[in-house]
Amino acid sequence: MTFPANIKIVDLMMGIPVSETNEEWYKSFLPLLKDQESIEQFKMPAQYMFRDVPRLDRTDDYVEFLVGQMDEYGIDIALVGCFEGSATAAAAKRRHPQRFIFDLPVDPNQGMEAVRAIKRAHAAFGIHAVSVFPCGCNPQVPIDDKRMWLVYGACCELGLPILVNVGVPGPRIPLAAQRVELVDEVCYHFPELKFVMRHGGEPWEDLAVKLMLKWPNLYYSTSAFAPRHYPESIVRYANTRGADKVLYAGYYPMGLSLKRIFAELPQVPFKDETVWRKFLSDNARRVFGLPQA
Repeated sequence: MTFPANIKIVDLMMGIPVSETNEEWYKSFLPLLKDQESIEQFKMPAQYMFRDVPRLDRTDDYVEFLVGQMDEYGIDIALVGCFEGSATAAAAKRRHPQRFIFDLPVDPNQGMEAVRAIKRAHAAFGIHAVSVFPCGCNPQVPIDDKRMWLVYGACCELGLPILVNVGVPGPRIPLAAQRVELVDEVCYHFPELKFVMRHGGEPWEDLAVKLMLKWPNLYYSTSAFAPRHYPESIVRYANTRGADKVLYAGYYPMGLSLKRIFAELPQVPFKDETVWRKFLSDNARRVFGLPQA
């Protein structure tokens, strides 16, 4: 079908850059890396997987720059990461409160301090979600690890969805912490937790579908995948029983340009406008408690 127009898109993974190369966010991964190519040559953690990593126009105001990009591509609301004390996030929230929502990335190794940070960010900043990169923590924290239980409990208490990377990580670090089957026990023990799988789940995308059929509050986002590489099983699921479970997320400017994403999106074989509307907007608005468009 023709790519639908006039959908107020919600993008569940964008970043407010701080420079034209946006390399600063890479520094947190460096202690985990061992191969010299990743350490000395890469400009982003999984550069071998991404062609044409965006290089941005130089500007003194990347908040306004990002809003301009959102307007150009019909993105109504963007979810961006917000670290405590971030002046950039504070500026985005103050100047464009209707355009940005925020997730707080946390490291469960911090124990109760992570819980306190979540509660502070929720009370003072109004975050809409929490995010965890299990393989990117140092040391790594498996999805079903007892260190994660505190974070899951805090999210349940506050009614916050959690976004968790699943599947083989892009950076050259071990994968065991993100095996998709680990999600199963989390959904069992925290049935009210809205759990959003990030970054594809490969090579266990079929298992991700099976688990979404099983657990009502388990969802899948397309973050870090160019549309031409969306897994076939995920597209098929969205076209059948999973229309309410698959959510759009990009990866700009970390690894994918909006130009590429929106050039490829029309070729995704979603079957009708209802599926497209749920994928691009309605599902995210429901899961994250946003106004319906």
